[in-house]
Amino acid sequence: MNIVKHEDITWIDIENPSKHNIEYIRENFNVHPLAIEEFITPTYRARATKYSNCLFLTIHIPLFDTERRTTYAGEIDILLTKTHLVTGHKKDIYQLRTFFDGLQKSEGKRRTYMIHSTAHLLYEIFRILTESCFPRLDHVVRHIDEVQEGIFNGNEREMVREISIIKRDILNFRRTLMPQRSILESIISQPNGVVPTDIKMYYQDLIGTNIRLWNDLESAKETIVSLEKTNNSLLSEKINHRMRIITVFSVLWIPITMYLNFFGINVTNMPLKDNPFAVFIHLGVMLTISIITFVIFKIAKWI
Repeated sequence: MNIVKHEDITWIDIENPSKHNIEYIRENFNVHPLAIEEFITPTYRARATKYSNCLFLTIHIPLFDTERRTTYAGEIDILLTKTHLVTGHKKDIYQLRTFFDGLQKSEGKRRTYMIHSTAHLLYEIFRILTESCFPRLDHVVRHIDEVQEGIFNGNEREMVREISIIKRDILNFRRTLMPQRSILESIISQPNGVVPTDIKMYYQDLIGTNIRLWNDLESAKETIVSLEKTNNSLLSEKINHRMRIITVFSVLWIPITMYLNFFGINVTNMPLKDNPFAVFIHLGVMLTISIITFVIFKIAKWI
């Protein structure tokens, strides 16, 4: 549990909250027991709950798993009172840790971000977390550009898996980002006693940023769906071309097989039976049949 304080405002950040941490909150904050329990209970849905003297929020932010190459939701529980901001999260969140460390080390940053109210400090956290989504989105766009290059460079089969990875990434990104807007709207639309009126316009700006992110994700989604259709078309065309070549070569063997079967009949007076050059004559005839069949297919534009 880390604590940073400036005048009347205190921020307590808890990574992987323990029972000891929960007891500390219970003893030092007069908040509803249900809000305290939320710090140790995983919550899969974002929520905003107003209590008599505090506001409890559960939000999810998009984090990236480098091994599985996909976005996943990182949960942050937030307890907001007029004097205290408590954040709890299971995993280390780089953006949150960097901002917290900056406040601990810099008196100037504490004067800048912790001088007005806890709601102003929470706004700054929301702003940092929201803007951290743009580099992640840029990563998705770069991945899409790489897939586009791969598709038109003849690597359709390899791109099938990459397209699936991008679609899963965008889907998880959207599922994480979508509820944030309703949480921000809840903060500014309901009188809760801990969010001053003058800060609500800043939260409104965050909603605009959230909408921009959502629109960019929609654009990325439409682009990858279009590329998937193009890739499938090119892949089908390539498979059909190979199947046509295999079929043509199979058909080329039919006249030759009939010719060989004819001379394989065990009867007397078979032509060329006693000719010392029979083998070469048969090879020449089979080659001629193959050439004639090939020319016919070529004229018919089957190959």
